[in-house]
Amino acid sequence: MDKREVVKLIIQNVGGKENINNVWHCMTRLRLDLKDNNKINQENINRLDGIMGSQLQSDQYQIVIGTNVKDYYDLFSKEMELSNNTESQNDSKNSKKGIISIFMDIVSGVFGPIVPAIAGAGMIKGLLAGFIALKIISNESDTVKIIDMAASGVFTFLPFFLAVSAAKIFKTNQYLAAAIAACIMSPNMIAAAKEGAVASFSFLGFVPIPVFNYSGSVIPIIFAVWVLSYVYKMVDKVMPEVLKTVFTPTVTLFIMSFLTLSIIGPVGIYLGKGLAVIIQALFNISPVLAGLIVGAIRPVAILTGMHHAMTPIALQNFQEQGYDMLMPMMFMANMAITGATLAVYFKEKDKKEKSVILSSAISGLLGITEPALFGVLTKYKKAFLAATIGSSAASAFIAFFGVRIYGYILSSIFSLPAYIGPYFPFAVAGILIAIILSCILSYVFVVKGK
Repeated sequence: MDKREVVKLIIQNVGGKENINNVWHCMTRLRLDLKDNNKINQENINRLDGIMGSQLQSDQYQIVIGTNVKDYYDLFSKEMELSNNTESQNDSKNSKKGIISIFMDIVSGVFGPIVPAIAGAGMIKGLLAGFIALKIISNESDTVKIIDMAASGVFTFLPFFLAVSAAKIFKTNQYLAAAIAACIMSPNMIAAAKEGAVASFSFLGFVPIPVFNYSGSVIPIIFAVWVLSYVYKMVDKVMPEVLKTVFTPTVTLFIMSFLTLSIIGPVGIYLGKGLAVIIQALFNISPVLAGLIVGAIRPVAILTGMHHAMTPIALQNFQEQGYDMLMPMMFMANMAITGATLAVYFKEKDKKEKSVILSSAISGLLGITEPALFGVLTKYKKAFLAATIGSSAASAFIAFFGVRIYGYILSSIFSLPAYIGPYFPFAVAGILIAIILSCILSYVFVVKGK
């Protein structure tokens, strides 16, 4: 069965095109917003070729496909004739959604498509840091400066990436969204924030415009694009037809630039700072406690598709502190899931099943854990428990020794060079704890067929 046929059958088994409000994807999952979830035939979908599993989570139907999910999404978009600027046809349903459901829809939708860019840039940044730590290349060399351009560009201009991605989720004009990002990233604003000479500009002589460095910020631009989706509609609605082409974007951009600079941006900055403070407070109480909690919830978060909720916090930590201690814990969770899956491989006798389990374990080492979670650990609940224990223990260990990372990077075995430096031995020890402990516990806990 080819991919196009699979996509057609997915559409058929979720109630047809008329039952689909929106579809998007993250790194491994196709995510659907449906009008009526009761029309889902999950059993049929799970039996389709290439489908690892599916679940209804936070009023969002998630179909786990793997790293080739974009191929399915592209075909899905063609079948649905999706437009980036189509208006939502089910605002009433969205208004009834809980805050958590809406938040998860937004976070997964916004960050999912841009993860390859930030993960790729993060890997370059991590490798560069490792080479500098090993004194393979000089920190002052032109080579480092050139490589850093590739590594830092994505993070410096992250608001642009987020603006375009958020515009797709909120179904508004992508170029106006990018224009708002350009507004807050204006050289005048960035220079004033870095110099620290003024706390605010003055608009019309009496309206203060707070000065902030929005480079690498997350929350301000997402909020701004969300507001843009409403402002654009309102302006377009009242604008005479003959003036819409020129004056709808003009008026919208002026209103949104003012609102973003004066209210939305500053509020977003303070919210971001608040998130960083909360996480830091948890570490201040006890790094080990923070590790135990984050390590324990991480496998469940991946399983339920809520793991993207940590991405804004990690990115905010990079902006506020220059480093992050959450991502190393995500690394430990992936290694623990891999270890628990390897134990099931040794328990399994069927050769075909062993092959599937081994490929899932290898995928876990490479940072993609959905095949292991949905294909293996959901069948063996005690193995999932072993992975959770291993993740929690390893995360507590590395948190105790202060393991941190200085750039967003995919949590795979290939990201290990990014930890080269004073915390490298503890990162390696944490990986060994995660894999070995979860593997041993999984092997002890699992009885074939349970």
